[in-house]
Amino acid sequence: MVKLMGDMRTGYGETLVELGAINKNVVVVGADTTQSLKTNLFGIKYPERFFNVGIAESNVVSIAAGLALSGKLPFASTYAAFIPGKCVDQIRNAIAYGNVNVKIVVSHGGLSVGPDGGSHQQLEDLAITRTIPNMHVIVPADETATRKLVYLITEMHGPVYMRLARPKTPQIYEKNDTDLKIGRSRTVRDGSDATVIACGLMVTEAIEASNILKENGISCRVIDMFTLKPIDKDTIVKTARETGVIVTVEEHSIYGGLGSAVAEVLVEQYPISMRRIGVKDTFGESGEQNELMAKHGLEANNIARTIQELVKEKKR
Repeated sequence: MVKLMGDMRTGYGETLVELGAINKNVVVVGADTTQSLKTNLFGIKYPERFFNVGIAESNVVSIAAGLALSGKLPFASTYAAFIPGKCVDQIRNAIAYGNVNVKIVVSHGGLSVGPDGGSHQQLEDLAITRTIPNMHVIVPADETATRKLVYLITEMHGPVYMRLARPKTPQIYEKNDTDLKIGRSRTVRDGSDATVIACGLMVTEAIEASNILKENGISCRVIDMFTLKPIDKDTIVKTARETGVIVTVEEHSIYGGLGSAVAEVLVEQYPISMRRIGVKDTFGESGEQNELMAKHGLEANNIARTIQELVKEKKR
């Protein structure tokens, strides 16, 4: 079957244009990456509500905070290496400290930035933003989810950090799918022997791993944990009780991101066998996306092997 591909950045840019027609308070602030993030589509349609401040990411955050305090609904966007990479202080104090209604939506997170190299492969952003009070942290898995979740974050008050992927991704959700809610997760593949909890690009790899495991007689559940904060504790505990094995997969450091968030829930509420798959305390490097994913174990075969090992341990 041919996989339909989608572009999260295009989905984001086009959704901003739609929101701009619905809500006259929507404004967009960028940092000289507006064409890459497709926020320039909003600027073409609504130039009076579009602010490209150049390579000054801390100013992007501060200006967005000021616009929000003036009654606007600002979206602040650039690459994840720059926001939050260069302006944690502004995010913490200008936005989160006062629970200011700014939506930070970035792209180019993780290893999939590829040849841009380690300086641009942001592997710490989810850990950084997840520890900031009042901040919601969201990582869509495909273009359809991106469009839906951008709409949803406009309906809630308070700071949001949303991480989009640079490459095109297989479409997991149907265009008319409306069953996504902030603070919840989505079971995209049911199973009874083990569970993979993934976010972002890794949801597709988790589904592929589930297919491999099925051929080997293992029924593997796949959960898209698109909201890292607040995380869906009920689903984590439920799937732990029902399958007894959990593996988390993220295009991020194994410290502080999805794996840590899931482990925190399990250790307090229902400890079981668990493994975290992610980048192991190292910076990225220049290389093609598929090469880097394979090197760091962020691909279906490694996920499947890890699940098989845990299932064997469970049966002993």
